[in-house]
Amino acid sequence: MKKKAILWPLLLGWTLVAGAQPATVCHQDGTVTFQYKNKQAREVQVDVQFAGRKPMKRDAETGLWTVTLGPAAPDMYPYCFVVDGVSVMDPQNKQYFPNEGFKNSLLEIPAQTGSLPHDICAVPHGAVEYIHYYSQSLGATNQAVVYLPPSYQQNPQKRYPVFYLISGTTDTEEVYYKVGRVNYILDNLLAKGEAEEMIVVLPYGNPYKLLPSQPGMAGVPQTQFGGDVFSQDLVNDLMPYVEHRYRTFNDRDHRGIGGFSRGGNQGLSCGLRNLDKFSYLCSYSSFTSTDIPQVYDHAADTNSKLHLFWLGVGTDDFLYGNARDYMEFLDKKGIRCVKEYTHDKYGHTWMNAKYFLDKTLRLLFRPEAAAEAMQNGKPALAATGNEPQFTAGVMARLFPRPLISPEYKADGIVFRCKAPDAQKVVFVSEQSERPLTMQRDSDGVWQVEVKKNIHDTFTYYFLIDGTPVADAQNMYLAPSQGFKPSICQHPASTYHFAAMGKDIPHGVVRYDLNKGEATYLPADAENLETLPVVQLQPGKNDTMESWFKVGGADAMADRLIAEGRIRPCILTTASVAGASVLRADAYKTWEQRRKALETLLLKKSSKGMEGKLKGS
Repeated sequence: MKKKAILWPLLLGWTLVAGAQPATVCHQDGTVTFQYKNKQAREVQVDVQFAGRKPMKRDAETGLWTVTLGPAAPDMYPYCFVVDGVSVMDPQNKQYFPNEGFKNSLLEIPAQTGSLPHDICAVPHGAVEYIHYYSQSLGATNQAVVYLPPSYQQNPQKRYPVFYLISGTTDTEEVYYKVGRVNYILDNLLAKGEAEEMIVVLPYGNPYKLLPSQPGMAGVPQTQFGGDVFSQDLVNDLMPYVEHRYRTFNDRDHRGIGGFSRGGNQGLSCGLRNLDKFSYLCSYSSFTSTDIPQVYDHAADTNSKLHLFWLGVGTDDFLYGNARDYMEFLDKKGIRCVKEYTHDKYGHTWMNAKYFLDKTLRLLFRPEAAAEAMQNGKPALAATGNEPQFTAGVMARLFPRPLISPEYKADGIVFRCKAPDAQKVVFVSEQSERPLTMQRDSDGVWQVEVKKNIHDTFTYYFLIDGTPVADAQNMYLAPSQGFKPSICQHPASTYHFAAMGKDIPHGVVRYDLNKGEATYLPADAENLETLPVVQLQPGKNDTMESWFKVGGADAMADRLIAEGRIRPCILTTASVAGASVLRADAYKTWEQRRKALETLLLKKSSKGMEGKLKGS
């Protein structure tokens, strides 16, 4: 009976938003009908990037809220529903926007003729790998995502140039993959012979968030550049890891760096301060310091070191004034660069980021094409005096000080959410036998502290007046098919990368986008075909990511291998003849699934695991 009691709250919350939920519909004329079913809600709006926040109408009998908006240009747009003042992701949509703060779903309006640069086309797809590495600069384990071109596995002797691509403020390392679609844009260009084969590395741009909070700094976005810990980590830790793990060309002619928004600032700053390491620099909707020694006052030397210096911004971007001023500054200093402007992509948006990415991927590591673009570079647009400028006030408005949730303590975990108009908020998790009532303060912030089973990883969400809502402050979401709860993982958990020592080698998790399979490959394994294999079968509502992002299977394997308790092995969602199989649906919670995996790995390692993975 106890097992049923533990599972009941999660099933209850998911049932409220699953099954009967209708899908959002894109029409041929570019309009979109948003649909959201919620009988308890008093007011629902949709907030979508091409239209802003608009009210939805409710069918009193069915509880279905609808509104049709547009038409809008074919592209990908973030959106969410605002239910009685609280932002809620679309529970019917598999695609979501990874972020440290806000939680949005992603809408794709398709082109009626032809295809868009980011479309998932019938071409060979590269692989995406999730990596962890110990950073001396941080004194902690950091993370990144790596794209490998389709030919990487077929040509074991070939080496590749590397492009380091950084996301913006509050973005995670996944955003240029899941929102910017760098992998699909590059797949499409490579299939047409319009880009050079390359490895793309997506760093996590806010490593301060991985460090212990400093007094008065908890939750504050990282905004320092140049000599900060991010640049130190990228140059001194991430680059050496990438050049050890992958087949790369390790010279300035084969390295590029760039990014969007804060990532553009970080990329330019790091690149200009390390012109002995980078010769291709790209800034998307950003700018950087005008005080970098030995760069701006030595134009001839700087120009000779840069194959490509590319700057793009929208004239309706809130950073346009600063970006234009920086372009003009470069012109006055005699620094050559390419300038690109847009006027129709809603300002500081990922529609612009994808557009700029498509433009620059065609030039990277193509010296002749890059030289022609640089030769045709035009002066900065003339100032009008009305350009928006990025100030501390704008920063405070765009990125208000967030709540801290979860807040990890030695003897408990505090969860918080802001819902000023809510009548009742409860905390629902795998670890609780029943929902826990949260308490409201005078600012409309609800809070609860959990002291039981705090060192295990579990999923949870808030039930706000009957509506399930993920934790807006937690960057870790369970990649489920429908409603996506948040993931709580205490930094002191046994199988948490943050708790692992610096000497532990880390494997990678490779996502095969052609087959829809995820595979853990141990560190420095030379002959993969000889390694034993465990097949991890996802649960009914899971995706190929779930066993790793929620189950922590890669962290478990890393630690057990490093401790010598098991021999190196492969964990995969692929079907492998003769492999040991662990079915997620045979267990009720992720805690039980992890224990079953640990038991299986220890048992099979002592007896020898069967099964071999071909083509790795």
